[in-house]
Amino acid sequence: MPKKRLSVRKIHEILRLKWESQLSHRAIAHSCGISAGTVADYIQRAKAAGLSWPLSEDTDDERLNKLLFPKPMRSKGRTIPMPDWSYIHAELRRKGVTLSLLWSEYCNVHPGGYGYSRFCQRYRRWSKKLNPSMRLRHKAGENLFIDYAGQTLPVVDLQTGEVRQAQIFVAVLGASSYSYAEAHWQQDLSNWTGAHVRTLEFLGGVPEVLVPDNLKAGVKSPCRYEPDINPTYHDLAQHYGVAVVPARVRKPKDKAKAEVGVQVVERWVLARLRDRTLIGLDEANKAIRGLLEELNERPMKHLGKSRRELFELLDKPALKPLPAQPYEFAIWKKARVNIDYHVEFQKHYYSVPYTLIQKEVFIRATERTVEIFHQSRRQASHCRLQAIGHHSTLLEHMPAAHRKYSEWSPERFLSWAKKFGPHTAQLIEAVLHTRKHPQQAYRTCLGILSLGKRYTDERLEAACQRAMVAGIRTYRGVRNILDAKLDQVALEEPAAVTLSHHANVRGETYYH
Repeated sequence: MPKKRLSVRKIHEILRLKWESQLSHRAIAHSCGISAGTVADYIQRAKAAGLSWPLSEDTDDERLNKLLFPKPMRSKGRTIPMPDWSYIHAELRRKGVTLSLLWSEYCNVHPGGYGYSRFCQRYRRWSKKLNPSMRLRHKAGENLFIDYAGQTLPVVDLQTGEVRQAQIFVAVLGASSYSYAEAHWQQDLSNWTGAHVRTLEFLGGVPEVLVPDNLKAGVKSPCRYEPDINPTYHDLAQHYGVAVVPARVRKPKDKAKAEVGVQVVERWVLARLRDRTLIGLDEANKAIRGLLEELNERPMKHLGKSRRELFELLDKPALKPLPAQPYEFAIWKKARVNIDYHVEFQKHYYSVPYTLIQKEVFIRATERTVEIFHQSRRQASHCRLQAIGHHSTLLEHMPAAHRKYSEWSPERFLSWAKKFGPHTAQLIEAVLHTRKHPQQAYRTCLGILSLGKRYTDERLEAACQRAMVAGIRTYRGVRNILDAKLDQVALEEPAAVTLSHHANVRGETYYH
């Protein structure tokens, strides 16, 4: 069993990358920031539990943990056969042989032997000098390297008329060096994801792995061992069925292809635009696209073929097809459900099932919709609205007691109150304004107006008049007035204030 269990979200990602993207354990480990042994252990556990991808809808977080980590059976003392580490070490030098394969062969001979994690731990303890270096071999359609150029491009801003420095996004395929570039104003999340969408449309397909530099927009925490992918960027990767393996910090070999691609774009695209006055980003990107076509058509001296020829020969046939719809930019936000079973996003409130009160959820907001997720499952979906301070509430999210009043509205209560008289309407309006949300005042309004059935309409109107004067805004207060028959007692007129006339009192003409 691993020393520390992974989060359910990371377990989902391991299974997706293995069974959907068909990546190796080493690539999955790099993408998820864990060891290859841990990946193999979780894959083995998933197979033993009979899981498949995608997971069934009834496999929630709790059930997934139980399936992957069943309670161990009490075992009696036994002797575990020791593998031949000399043989293991020699076999690992052969092409295509891995520890996972050797462990499987060991288990076929010794079914009750070491588990995979223990097997690897024992081997590494025996062979301390094992420290293989990583060689980058770019398979067709495998890696798309992504980075921003250090050089910017002067572009005139159409809104201000000022010259601004546009950022240059560069993407390069590993096998063919086929390149894409575009200009946008900022290296923010929307431009970052939008550039990825346009890159994949330009390529006409999807590679297996995205290899970005540790840009803040794509990687929240540029840790060498556990780079944490931005939720929006992870959302994009899931939409296209691609893995994200960020370049490691201070490991230039990981992004050598991207750095060379950036250098080529700076020399053959940006340098040729140095004396042009570009008006707006559209004109800048049109100019970049034209020079980019020339770059991809130019034969490379060391290979004798152009990037486009190599792309058509190697990368293009290996790319996965694009999904039916391009990725729609989405913002992710962590939130906690309030006691009124709503969550706030940009000062608008959206309802969730009331059973999630005080639970932590994730909000996914696109241009048109707002979705709320809890434990990787969507719990609510709303049309995105910009009305500040307003609520979007679905009837099925309400507790049974609240649904009773869902057919009511402040306007309906005021219309009913006006039938009793202006003082009743004034009191009902005041009651509605005493609550943060009008729905919370509906019970009080119903109680006050129902007093007209027990007493007369005239008495309720008089009681409401006295309640307004006394500052009473509750059902119990109005009922007490009626029970004590205070509504039948005439209201005292406020005493008139008489000013004395003497030399120190200024008349009204003094201020004219």
